[in-house]
Amino acid sequence: MTTFNEREREEEAKFRHQQELAFKIRNRRNKLFGLWIAEQHLGLKGEEALAYAKDVVLADFEGPGDDDMLRKVKQDLAQKGVELSDHLLQKHLAECEEQAREQVMKE
Repeated sequence: MTTFNEREREEEAKFRHQQELAFKIRNRRNKLFGLWIAEQHLGLKGEEALAYAKDVVLADFEGPGDDDMLRKVKQDLAQKGVELSDHLLQKHLAECEEQAREQVMKE
């Protein structure tokens, strides 16, 4: 029974670690995406861009998936009269995820 309990604890620890990494990667991805939107499309710089990126990260907690976060970004872009295709947004979001994964794995 001891071996089984040890394996169970190891699997739980492994699962917990994977979940923590996924959470960090997702939040870093959203921050990078928010910074890109802020700096490249909304004309925000410095602290304003960082604050906007934080708002993008927080928007992702409203519901499962990316829809809540993307809805916020699209609304903000629309208010500024900026049109970006869903394809471009998804493409850059994927690029941000790759970059975030690299950064988190190096930490």
